[in-house]
Amino acid sequence: MTSIGWIGVWLLVASVVAIVVEGVVAAFWAMSMVKRSRALSEGLLVERGLIEADLARLRAAIEETKQLWRPYRRVLRWVRHPLVIALLESYARRRVRAR
Repeated sequence: MTSIGWIGVWLLVASVVAIVVEGVVAAFWAMSMVKRSRALSEGLLVERGLIEADLARLRAAIEETKQLWRPYRRVLRWVRHPLVIALLESYARRRVRAR
């Protein structure tokens, strides 16, 4: 074989070695990505559990608040009426003008 032929063979060998090295590097990178993604998934599950627990406590607190305000529902409905709000605002304006 001529020297140009041997150069081609050595270039082929070098390219195969480069491809194998890149494959090994990609495998190590993929393994580390898998480890990190598993850790992240576990962390997310823990956080999701905490959020679900907080939501359950919030729902319980809202239900308790509704139970506590139940006797005052009629008064609250009257106070939130637009005419009552307008009346209270007019009283507030009168107080400001009287000063």
